[in-house]
Amino acid sequence: MKFSIERAVLVKAVSQAQSVVERRNTIPILANVLIEAGESGVSFRATDLDTEVVDRAAAQVERPGATTVSAVMLNEIARKLPDGALVAIASDDAAGRLNVQAGRSNFSLATLPREDFPVMASTEYIANFSAPAKVLRRLFDKSKFAISTEETRYYLNGVYMHVAQTEDGPGLRCVATDGHRLARIDAALPAGAEDMPGVIVPRKTVAELRKLLDDDDADIAVSVSETKVRFATPTITLTSKVIDGTFPDYSRVIPSGNTRKLEVDASDFARAVDRVATVSSERSRAVKLALDADRLILSVNAPDAGAAEEELIVAYADDPLEIGFNAKYLQEIASQVDRDNAVFLFNGSGDAALIREGSDQSAVYVVMPMRV
Repeated sequence: MKFSIERAVLVKAVSQAQSVVERRNTIPILANVLIEAGESGVSFRATDLDTEVVDRAAAQVERPGATTVSAVMLNEIARKLPDGALVAIASDDAAGRLNVQAGRSNFSLATLPREDFPVMASTEYIANFSAPAKVLRRLFDKSKFAISTEETRYYLNGVYMHVAQTEDGPGLRCVATDGHRLARIDAALPAGAEDMPGVIVPRKTVAELRKLLDDDDADIAVSVSETKVRFATPTITLTSKVIDGTFPDYSRVIPSGNTRKLEVDASDFARAVDRVATVSSERSRAVKLALDADRLILSVNAPDAGAAEEELIVAYADDPLEIGFNAKYLQEIASQVDRDNAVFLFNGSGDAALIREGSDQSAVYVVMPMRV
């Protein structure tokens, strides 16, 4: 195998691939990236057995072939090469070495046979559809903050992507919850997604997927089966196993009878919560909301540290209410609000609150209260 590739192209391709690689693993080949050079260019493939990413890059291929080399090592070398360098890469299969040369820099890296590299088995996908990158980015970005980190409830360790009935008919929906807060985000249903099975996309895959979604003009090809999900652009393919579990019936925890309505500027609210939470104890970070006619008082009372209070002018015309929440949860939800005003719907001090972005029904958040 022998080819030449621009340094910037190499950095982009290898960094995407090596991010999937687990830093600590007991199988040496999983620390490597599989490099395959062919007539149409070069591909870089990495996997942790649950997730696989393939990045295709343009290159001048002199001699087709394939080998595997340390993903982290190759990424570090590529990053440290000078901008604009043309990198020559050649494998010496007899010596078990990969030679990387750019200008006066030469590296000889240990390789492992390509035959040992595990390639994720192909799957017959039930649904295949295409969706704009900005639509998928909104679905996952607005829901991922609520993914649970509790490993015992593994079925909550991802985003539940499925077809659901929305205000405007069938839609593509992403839901995440950790039992304390919940995010439910809807988008129009793409053609071809009607028969898609509901799948739980793992946390790590959601993080890797974000790197594919930066180009607003790009369309992402999505393929879904009962066991796998695949997201692809013309140059990158991300394939992942889905979490084997049943996502709970989240509709039961979304309150429908909350009538006390608060409207507040989302950014002002987030900043005020952040300020008063400064004195709260790290363990609970509880902040109390005291609501009266067009007035909201945020307060924290931490006996070991001090107290804080801040008043906001809001739109509120219901009975007075005092309710407490985890400050971090309130900030995270407020930071998701794209519109100027956030709408909170309350019932009582012991009931979950519902949060919306203005009059938009396609993004709904739920947060459980705390005792204060």
